Amino acid sequence: MGASESVPQKSIYEFTVKDSKGKDVDLSIYKGKVLLIVNVASKCGFTDSNYSQLTDLYNKYKHKGLEILAFPCNQFLKQEPGTSQEAHEFACTRYKAEYPIFQKVRVNGPNAEPLYKFLKASKTGYFGSRIKWNFTKFLVDTEGNVIGRYSPTTSPMAIEKLDLKKTLPCVLS
Repeated sequence: MGASESVPQKSIYEFTVKDSKGKDVDLSIYKGKVLLIVNVASKCGFTDSNYSQLTDLYNKYKHKGLEILAFPCNQFLKQEPGTSQEAHEFACTRYKAEYPIFQKVRVNGPNAEPLYKFLKASKTGYFGSRIKWNFTKFLVDTEGNVIGRYSPTTSPMAIEKLDLKKTLPCVLS
């Protein structure tokens, strides 16, 4: 079982991350939005279905308060080998992603992105806090609280049915 790491932050809005070009992005700009945060990879068996469904989900709910935050990660069999900019271009060109694709990150280990340390400490998975694979997803409510964690095999459209609709402030099921 992976041990949860202690983090001083209490909300997702206390973090600053880097976009695909290396510029700082203060996550407080997403206050009041529901966030689906995903570690992505371009050469994974889950790539096509996840990116396609993430794009569909975003297009369906972006005007109702959903933001998808994608973080490329090369920690799992080196399935995101390019640069952050190449990962961004891949998602935007091949899958028409309009949601932000951030700088490549590490999601496990001592050099894990602080945001991911927070996410894992907030919601552990079936086998502890460690992220098992690409396309692990975290759902964050409008107050910045992590309310769900989903395995790579849970599709974005399944998350829509399970939790997303009831979390979005502007969606009446």
